[in-house]
Amino acid sequence: MKMTNLKSVTLAVMAAGAFASFPARAAEELVVYCNVQEEWCRPMVTAFEKATGIKVLMTRKSVGETYAQIKAEAANPKADIWWGGTGDPHLQAAEEGLTEPYKSPKLAELQPWAVKQAEAAKYRTVGVYAGALGFSYNTEELAKRKLAAPKCWADLTKADFKGEVQVANPNASGTSYNMLATLVQVMGEDKAFDYLKALHKNVNQYTKAGAAPARAVATGESMVGITFMHDAVTQVVEGAPVKVVAPCEGTGYEIGSMSIVKGAKNMANAKKWYEWALTPEAQGIAVGAKAYQVPSNKAAPTPAQAPKFAEIKLIDYDFVKYGSTAERSRLLAKWDKEVGALPK
Repeated sequence: MKMTNLKSVTLAVMAAGAFASFPARAAEELVVYCNVQEEWCRPMVTAFEKATGIKVLMTRKSVGETYAQIKAEAANPKADIWWGGTGDPHLQAAEEGLTEPYKSPKLAELQPWAVKQAEAAKYRTVGVYAGALGFSYNTEELAKRKLAAPKCWADLTKADFKGEVQVANPNASGTSYNMLATLVQVMGEDKAFDYLKALHKNVNQYTKAGAAPARAVATGESMVGITFMHDAVTQVVEGAPVKVVAPCEGTGYEIGSMSIVKGAKNMANAKKWYEWALTPEAQGIAVGAKAYQVPSNKAAPTPAQAPKFAEIKLIDYDFVKYGSTAERSRLLAKWDKEVGALPK
């Protein structure tokens, strides 16, 4: 058995053991909306089912799509747990009363940024991981065209990269909304929108999923992709000719979050998932899933390949302001009108 597989199995067994005290009833169910990659959602579901005997019905979507779905289903909720995805939509859902207040006894085990996220939402969400925003490029394609390596946000608007940049649509993707809010905080709003209009000329596709551009870079479909840095690291670890960049001007970061859906039909099971997902063992499943975010539980293993926050010029991202309904809705509408509507 390969070491990575052995590690995955070990973590899954540990995760199951960590939750063995909960009673198991095969008839019990839990509906999870999962916003990380499928390769991470699946082992989480498997480990939780083994630990509890609770059958999990999981749907994987982007965080923007999930927020919209939970809002549309508010009168008759279909989901119990919303796990993963950037924190901004979780905060917006909290403000709109779409999620349930819940103060976990495990908060003392979490990183300060995870607790701060919970406090900002009046305990209607909590941080489960963190990741820095950046971009990546295909080193072979760059060499073929004899281009200088991009190091800054400003480099991505150069004519050299016309039709060579891929990024998600901020209305569908929390990653891309995080980019939009980051640029506003780094450059100021007017200059940020001027930048986004210039970048639009170089964008070959606005994807639905925030991590998709990282894969497009790995395959050479796109020379540059804007994503969270850990999504590009996954491609590097798999052997792709990819270089990951922390933009020189500074960049934002996400606090991947978890929320209980207001009116969840399986509320008791939702709280069991919530507590379990905050354990070091459950968060350690990310390592086997090749997910390189920083976990929120201080005792959870951080992958060696995870981008080092201390080496990145991180801004003091204002999660409260940019996760508010008013600001998020305003910026997305402005992006639609002033950027998304522009001809290619």
